[in-house]
Amino acid sequence: MLKTRILTALVLLAVLLPVLYFNNYTAFAVVVTAFFGAAIWETFRLFNPKSGKAVVVAVAWTAAFAWTFFFSGNGKTQTFWFVISLLVWVLRFAPSLKIGLPALDSTPNTLLSLTYAVALVGCFAAIAALFAYSPLYLLSVMAIVWAADIFAYFSGKAFGKRKLAPSISPGKSWEGAIGGGIAVLVIATLAIVFGNEALANTFPVRVQASLGWAATYAILILIVAASIVGDLFESQLKRRAAMKDSSNLLPGHGGVLDRIDALVPVLPLAALIGAWL
Repeated sequence: MLKTRILTALVLLAVLLPVLYFNNYTAFAVVVTAFFGAAIWETFRLFNPKSGKAVVVAVAWTAAFAWTFFFSGNGKTQTFWFVISLLVWVLRFAPSLKIGLPALDSTPNTLLSLTYAVALVGCFAAIAALFAYSPLYLLSVMAIVWAADIFAYFSGKAFGKRKLAPSISPGKSWEGAIGGGIAVLVIATLAIVFGNEALANTFPVRVQASLGWAATYAILILIVAASIVGDLFESQLKRRAAMKDSSNLLPGHGGVLDRIDALVPVLPLAALIGAWL
């Protein structure tokens, strides 16, 4: 399993890094559209495990996404999708961690699947917007989430005692979440204080330069919290659908949603903050 996981990661890096740093927008659009299509397909499978229409629905959503954000020229500068995404996370998805999800094969579940699909549109629209600013800027936002996740894992292993959401994801602890957040603050501080010109165009550095230290720390904590909510929400979907992974598209890693679940609420938030800077 570890060998498969490493091989898949290497293949993904071999595809994604050249696309990001050769600054080829056409290649970027193709890759992002392909990942969006996979994520939207996995979404409708999680919400409707017994339905055979997930592929058809995903194709329609993917075509609409590609047209809106890569061909029509109207989607890249719109903040509408970022605002809508944040609202549905605050008003519907985050509360579901407490109140639960509707039953499968119900009308509320269908409506919720469409709402999550809209959140995915906001996430991938944010990817396009952040990339248009610079590939490094996009990667710096993703790196915040990755650092929080990695250090939360090790902090949880070392100190975890109090479960964060035992009925959704028993392996996560408050100590892990706090450890991940502290690590993000420390890494961001080092990047801001000791980073050279190579890091000047990263998210933490730009936020601190524009808003100061207090706002930077508050925003980073908010981003870490949002990433945890995104992770837990997808875990909740998988538990309800009795699925271990969102799919097996990425051998050793599960599905695309399993890799981006924490990014879905974070990227629209970062894109919206970036638009204000």
